[in-house]
Amino acid sequence: MKSSCLPLCLFLAVFSLFWTPSAGLKTFHLGSCMITTNLQEMQNGFSQIRDTVQAKDEIMDLRILKTEFLQDTKPADQCCLLRHILRLYLGTVFKNYQTPDHHILRKLSSLANSFLTIKKDLRLCHAHMTCPCGEEALEKFNQILSHFKELKLQEAVVKAVGELDILLQWMEEMR
Repeated sequence: MKSSCLPLCLFLAVFSLFWTPSAGLKTFHLGSCMITTNLQEMQNGFSQIRDTVQAKDEIMDLRILKTEFLQDTKPADQCCLLRHILRLYLGTVFKNYQTPDHHILRKLSSLANSFLTIKKDLRLCHAHMTCPCGEEALEKFNQILSHFKELKLQEAVVKAVGELDILLQWMEEMR
């Protein structure tokens, strides 16, 4: 009797190992491009550091990312705009964020790794011509970049990290 339980227990153990990591995966449609990511994990990671990060943002009269601005992006332009925003975060924001708090650095590193995976998928879409860069997407990104460059680098980096909730919410709404 004990030996008949072993295959079932083994099956359940293997099933749970494969099911758990993918349980939070969601597919996003960005125009013709589709990406799959665990956005809930990213949101949970950021929520653990949100208050600490946002408390460092001393510039209240300027936003780099504006919710309504992002929401008004046409589906065909979402892929390109997201690709450029992720390039800004990966190339400048995460690399230049400074804090002695190792917990925050670990969470930001995890977010950066998730962004890197998404960016890789978006790059593939771009290579297969399913992520075109229209004039509107480039114009919107240039406005975001303009707001970013209005500030000193460290101020802009702190603000951009503090606005990750806006970016993650926009990504959530693209599903």
